[in-house]
Amino acid sequence: MILFAGFYFARKDDDTSNYFLAGRNIGWLAIGASLFATNISSEHFIGLAGSGATSGLVVGHFEWMAVFALILLGWVFAPIFIRTGVFTVPEFLEKRFNKACRFYLASISIIAYITTKISVMLYAGGLLLRNLMGWDFYTSAIVMIVITGVYTIVGGLRSVIYTGAIQTVFLLAGAIVLTFFGLQEVGGLQALQDRLPQEYFSMFRPASDPDFPWTGILLGAPILGIWYWCMDQYIVQRVLAAKNIAHAQSATILAGFLKTTPVFLLVIPGMVAISLFPSVNGDNAFVTLVGKLSLPPGIRGLIVAGFLAALMSSLSAVFNSAATIFTMDFYKYFFPQSNERKLVLVGRLSAILVVIAGILWVPLTQMFDANIYIYMQSVQAYISPPITAIFIFGVFSRRVNGEGAIAALLIGGTIGLMRFILELYNDVFGLENEFAKTFVGINFLHFAVFLFFISSVALFARSVFVNRPIKNNSSYTFSLNGYFSGISNSLSFSKNKWLRLNGVVSLFLIIVVISLWRSFL
Repeated sequence: MILFAGFYFARKDDDTSNYFLAGRNIGWLAIGASLFATNISSEHFIGLAGSGATSGLVVGHFEWMAVFALILLGWVFAPIFIRTGVFTVPEFLEKRFNKACRFYLASISIIAYITTKISVMLYAGGLLLRNLMGWDFYTSAIVMIVITGVYTIVGGLRSVIYTGAIQTVFLLAGAIVLTFFGLQEVGGLQALQDRLPQEYFSMFRPASDPDFPWTGILLGAPILGIWYWCMDQYIVQRVLAAKNIAHAQSATILAGFLKTTPVFLLVIPGMVAISLFPSVNGDNAFVTLVGKLSLPPGIRGLIVAGFLAALMSSLSAVFNSAATIFTMDFYKYFFPQSNERKLVLVGRLSAILVVIAGILWVPLTQMFDANIYIYMQSVQAYISPPITAIFIFGVFSRRVNGEGAIAALLIGGTIGLMRFILELYNDVFGLENEFAKTFVGINFLHFAVFLFFISSVALFARSVFVNRPIKNNSSYTFSLNGYFSGISNSLSFSKNKWLRLNGVVSLFLIIVVISLWRSFL
């Protein structure tokens, strides 16, 4: 069904706007569902359930904080990106700062997609298929990649968005069914509370907690969330395809409402698994629950279909985003005379190369520890703070410039890389130096705060030292005076009424999330 839909929605003309941005003519419903499907992948099913089995509901902070990042995307970043007409987020960095910033973010993005996103998705998918069907990791990876890669390479972003909207239905259905039958097996939510320690149902942990200290959640998690939802091409590319700003905002609001559900549909199944099967360990929770839970005929297949829908939607998104970055930020930059047809061809070929690179990386994914979700968050904590710093201050301040931005990226990126390398070395060989052990021992969320601070200092210090004027700065920065008038001038009266409705619904969404938090104090 997904293959058919992928080919059905594909456009046959070789035009970069159609292939990479779906003609910038997609409605809010499809984009909003696609945003959610792109975000929820196999590592969410496996990782959130695993964290739920290990720690309880506390991991849900990342899901609910995403709502605020999505609102920030819809109301601040999306209007600026759409107004400037960029194809990629790295392209925006060149317009706001300089070429070096563009190439840095483009390079980091492609490397991160291959080494983290694709590999973790394939690992999580392989974990389930190996246990249920007996397939090895390579067989699983090749099957999943080929099926997903075919329609992604042929259809571009239009196919990715519309298949993602369809897959949202399947992944939600699979998660709902598993949660329902799991809770039924336990005896209900009250019975689950009786079986597990009370701390499993508290979302706020002491500052000394090794994984989710409240200080790290409050200060560090937003840094990761803003980067992921507002600055990562993997997510932002869908918003760039919107018909207009009103559609982009409505899409982010819809995705925000959908992001309130994973705490109940993905984390709680892990808690059910540990209560029913006390021997489960981390990422085995979801696989064990799906494999051992007593289910009516056909239901297990529906759950697996939902899992694979989540995996395919995210894989297709990362293939398309990596191809877009390579084509528009590298190839077109060095070969500016290339025609539209050739650029689309390069996009398809680069997507194939990303697919192959993802398969070759699979053996290293088997080195992951007991919780891939925490692994993903920790890697983002080493990459994202410098990028978040230059975007936040670059959009909200006109005093920072390109020299400061590249200084922040290089200094912050180097420190983050050092932490990652030392952490790997410590896991394999063990560190003896006390300073290095202390450095590695810092909680990843606290480290994100530290790295954001260092990067921000470097950004402003270098910008002040090299006090050069910035040309055409107003188009790439946020100001209340010109913001609403600029949006209003670009839309009709009916669209302005739509914007006001978006504002009311956004406020309601914020109230919903705050109420949910209060319920789990």
